[in-house]
Amino acid sequence: MRNLILSAALVTVSLFGMTAQAADVPLEAGKTYVELANPVPVSVPGKIEVVELFWYGCPHCYAFEPTINPWAEKLPSDVNFKRIPAMFGGPWDAHGQLFLTLEAMGVEQKVHNAVFNAIQKEGKRLTKPDEMADFVATQGVDKDKFLATYNSFAIQGQIKQAKELAQKYGVQGVPTMIVNGKYRFDLGTTGGPEQTLNVADQLIAKERAAK
Repeated sequence: MRNLILSAALVTVSLFGMTAQAADVPLEAGKTYVELANPVPVSVPGKIEVVELFWYGCPHCYAFEPTINPWAEKLPSDVNFKRIPAMFGGPWDAHGQLFLTLEAMGVEQKVHNAVFNAIQKEGKRLTKPDEMADFVATQGVDKDKFLATYNSFAIQGQIKQAKELAQKYGVQGVPTMIVNGKYRFDLGTTGGPEQTLNVADQLIAKERAAK
């Protein structure tokens, strides 16, 4: 995917400390970000929603983690940050179902980094339910409860919803961010990880001012 190729280069540059910028990234519709023709309703009415679409198997998403995580932790109370797994078939779907299962069990924050490290650093595939269950058990998650949740009707519904949202957002690569169901942008359109979050901050401010 073009977005992934662009992100790879930009993340590499950023990791070597060559893209730091003090000034705001110019907001240019159609260039820095895309304004969706049909805005998507947010999950928590009354709050400004910021979505990151990602995949555990994506090295660029993994490289983005040290930048986006501390940023997300400091977001003000009127902003709701959420991750949605991009599910384009095969291992994308398996890893997406894994994420949704951990989220439904309330252990996603506890296990998220460990899953990323296992796939990106330890070479684990984690594409089969039993393999996933064995791994999350090493992180203190009940194996049987994980499998029951993974195979539940509720998770199937969340998978359908995640796929529908990605389609409505027009996502073609990851990591991609969406602000308030209206604006789509990524590392390729903004210029790098820090710039992506700068654009997010500006769009959050734009939506706050419009209330």
